[in-house]
Amino acid sequence: MTRVALNILTVIILLLSGCCDANRKLLVFLIDGFRYDYMDDLQNLAGFREIVDNGVKVDYLTPDFPSLSYPNYYSLMTGRYCEVHQMTGNYMWDKDTMKEFLIGTNPDSRLPMWWDGSEPLWVTMQKLGKRVYMYYWPGCEVTILGVRPTFCEEYVYNPSEKNLIDSMESALNMLKSDKADMAGIYYEKIDVEGHHFGPHSPEIQHAIRSLDQAFQTLNQKIKEKNMRDDINVVLFSDHGMTDLQWMEKVIELDNYIDMTHIIKMMDRGPVVSLWPKQDKFEEIYQNLSTVDNMNVYKKQEIPDRFHYKNGRFVSTLTLVAEPGWFITENKAKLPFWKNGTEEAGGWQHGWHGYDNEPFLHTESLQSLQISSCMLMLLFTTHFL
Repeated sequence: MTRVALNILTVIILLLSGCCDANRKLLVFLIDGFRYDYMDDLQNLAGFREIVDNGVKVDYLTPDFPSLSYPNYYSLMTGRYCEVHQMTGNYMWDKDTMKEFLIGTNPDSRLPMWWDGSEPLWVTMQKLGKRVYMYYWPGCEVTILGVRPTFCEEYVYNPSEKNLIDSMESALNMLKSDKADMAGIYYEKIDVEGHHFGPHSPEIQHAIRSLDQAFQTLNQKIKEKNMRDDINVVLFSDHGMTDLQWMEKVIELDNYIDMTHIIKMMDRGPVVSLWPKQDKFEEIYQNLSTVDNMNVYKKQEIPDRFHYKNGRFVSTLTLVAEPGWFITENKAKLPFWKNGTEEAGGWQHGWHGYDNEPFLHTESLQSLQISSCMLMLLFTTHFL
């Protein structure tokens, strides 16, 4: 099991076990892409500040490799490394069935083979006779090990602030009325703005302030519903975000290899999966090994510290970019987007997924900004 994910699960299980109060319920928030330093200015974030003042906040949380969303959703909810729970990417391919997992949006992504590698917390709870309500949580609509949550508001891309507020109200009502023992809410806006505009942008600051307003509302509703002694709240994120210098640090694979020799390529960005044709495998490996600002690994040579190479859906070649670099077939094929203007701009200005292990032993927390995210716990009574 991953140390961080296991510790989070331990805390949640202790909360659910009723070690303080057998009637206490749990509300969990997964805030996608919330970097560890996004709430450094707590004096101007009243909602977050109230949660911190009434609970516990860690300095940072280091995600599993790859520091992408689906792998870390599942590590957090199962307490297992990616090679164990098998959710090894946002985009995966099974060479035996030729099925694809496309960030959970295509029908085949609901197949049990992607999800049944380990048991997530909500499945465990349902098996124990508990009731779980989940809102926009990726995967809550999937039958995992034969089980679904009591209620699932299915994931939609980038749920709105109104979706968030409405789900908070519904979750509190379900917990208050004893219809639910746990509720989980997913919010994607922080990740979306971080990707589009970068982690230091005015847009991400606006998104953080808007989320803070929502947590001010949550804090107030908990008081209005007299739930301070009835509920515990956990906030965590799956990964951080790093700056991406658009079009300046792009590794174009077709400059080094003939892409017609690739059977399958999944994803682009910091981590890319390649399945070369067998008779071209060594040639492609040697050519990619010469590329600057990128590491290429044969499956059996992937570092053990990644806890990744034994995953069922791991490719025969895995490419890992250095921080701030972006791997793609050809940058001319990358999309552009128009932010309310006629002038097309860079597709993304922030990304995540990089290997942050080389940065873990430096003195400055600033070096951890590439991947690290936040964890906060609100205990409405003295739990620790």
